[in-house]
Amino acid sequence: MEERTLILVKPDGVQRGLIGEIIGRFERRGLKLIGMKFIHMSQELAETHYGIHKERPFYSDLINYIRSGPVVAMVWTGKNAVEAARGTIGATNPVAASAGTIRGDLGMEIGRNLVHGSDSPENGIKEAGYFFAESELVDWNRDLDSWIRE
Repeated sequence: MEERTLILVKPDGVQRGLIGEIIGRFERRGLKLIGMKFIHMSQELAETHYGIHKERPFYSDLINYIRSGPVVAMVWTGKNAVEAARGTIGATNPVAASAGTIRGDLGMEIGRNLVHGSDSPENGIKEAGYFFAESELVDWNRDLDSWIRE
């Protein structure tokens, strides 16, 4: 079954002009884009999305950061999409991320790590629902898929 993962290009990635680079990495990996929006997150959406961190000392800084500029919200799909996307993104701390990953190649600090990716298939579905109605996601056939999947 195809998994879904929510990917956000965070405000630092947008401000640095890395939207196309980041999208290209997921496309080249073989994931399929089924939804995308360019938005400024509301307070409510930011608090819902990062609610798991509400009791953490960095929570208010995280909310302020994610609302400091526009983000690109995307839903990508594919077999093992969450694991593939997380491997493409790299470790949370960019200086610990492997070369060849988004964070390893383009990031320097944990508080400016460019991208969010869902951490489980269940959260991929849940998080996608925060940003997209099901009617906004496009089911389409990609001719290239036979060259990506067995």
